[in-house]
Amino acid sequence: MFRIALDAMGGDHAPDPNVQGAIEAIAQSEELHVTLVGDQELLESKLAEAGGGDGRITVAAADGVVGMHEKPTVALRAKPNCSIARCWQMMAAREADAVVSAGNTGAVVAAGLRTRLFLKGVKRPGIAVTLPNLKGKSVLIDVGANPAAQPRHLFQYAVMGSIYAREILGIESPRIGLMNIGSEEGKGNELYRDTHTHLSNSPLKDSYVGNVEGRGLYQGDADVLICEGFVGNVVLKVSEGMAEFMMKTVGGAIMGALDVERDKAGQVLHELTQKYRYQESGGAPLLGIDGSCIICHGSSDSHSVRNALKMAFELKAHHINSQIVDHLATAAIAAE
Repeated sequence: MFRIALDAMGGDHAPDPNVQGAIEAIAQSEELHVTLVGDQELLESKLAEAGGGDGRITVAAADGVVGMHEKPTVALRAKPNCSIARCWQMMAAREADAVVSAGNTGAVVAAGLRTRLFLKGVKRPGIAVTLPNLKGKSVLIDVGANPAAQPRHLFQYAVMGSIYAREILGIESPRIGLMNIGSEEGKGNELYRDTHTHLSNSPLKDSYVGNVEGRGLYQGDADVLICEGFVGNVVLKVSEGMAEFMMKTVGGAIMGALDVERDKAGQVLHELTQKYRYQESGGAPLLGIDGSCIICHGSSDSHSVRNALKMAFELKAHHINSQIVDHLATAAIAAE
């Protein structure tokens, strides 16, 4: 049985989407056991109202929750047994195999870093997101876990992102690109210039395509794009905002110009929106953790939570962690 600690109090609409998402997930997989972590009385009541979860959903008490606008480190010190901290404590004690949360992303990462549950050889975990491009899909890592990265961290993100792209996205030989302000040699600040040199002379050199400009992310210039967390988070948030802007403005303009077949066009736009919305992936994995951690969007609904729970299990099924450890152990620039 794969045991998941779900931060039931995390998210803009918690706890209802988390409880319902857990019920949907166990209905689709007999291998899952979900522990709802948070306000015990409230969660037991919600679970009972929803049907109880067939015995494979339990509740663990936690004291408080980190709000979306709270400073993570301050909140975690003030609430050491809050819902997200308790989830990580459970995984550290081997009472859970994975952590899933739609709560404060900074708090999810900070609570995880405090446990030091890193895979052997991993210096800093990184958040990986899957984004569409003109050729299919690509992985962007890191999008917020490590804003003060070093070249060796970015190298490890390239290793972890490549394994994820191959195993989860089905890309047989992922091409690795370094997000930069230009594709030419010598572009970027010291971190990116040094990382480019490292990658060009590393065991990954045959897969490394060099610097990739921002536009290349959606043109499919690489399958794995690496960067430090500050840049990655800006890219992700701009991408989310632009996607919503384009769907609303372009979609609205097209619909307004149509005289016939409006229903058919509306259905096409709806299907396109569904295909690329964040709920379909469930969340973003924090790669490099000894276990699994999936970070969901704050506005996740039950559909998204269900998919995030399934993704946590999928990482285990594809042996992502053991592959990361093996690849780092044999790399010339492996952790010291």
